[in-house]
Amino acid sequence: MRFVLVDVVEELVPGQRARGIKCVSLSDDVLRDHFTWAPILPGTMLIESLAQLGGALIEETAIADGRANDLAVLVGIDRARFRRGAKPGDRIELEATVTSNKQIAATITARATIHGELAAEAELMFVVNREAAPELVAERARWRALWRRGNAYRGD
Repeated sequence: MRFVLVDVVEELVPGQRARGIKCVSLSDDVLRDHFTWAPILPGTMLIESLAQLGGALIEETAIADGRANDLAVLVGIDRARFRRGAKPGDRIELEATVTSNKQIAATITARATIHGELAAEAELMFVVNREAAPELVAERARWRALWRRGNAYRGD
């Protein structure tokens, strides 16, 4: 992944929900040109952070079901709404909830909040790729392993 936009996964219950954190830093690459006079995390990156958390939830659900090589691929975004911007110093709380999971496709309801205030929400659709290149599957597994370290990620 070029941009890793989830810093910590605090909770992950396969087939149900996940909660994570993204801390916005002035050193984040995406803030360099957006905007130099008033940096704000682009809305697309906020949706991407929700998609990364949702993808991890789908992939961990597949692993729990005995399908370790499944790869979640974002294919649709519906009802995306942006309520407030995220700026350097903000701690974004991410939530992903499975609303539909049919093994070949899944839908996630996702929300991002800052200081308890809704920042963004969307419905994310994924397909499951069962024929992904092994190196891609291994890279995603490495990111999920990083999120697991230090009790920051629990698959209970």
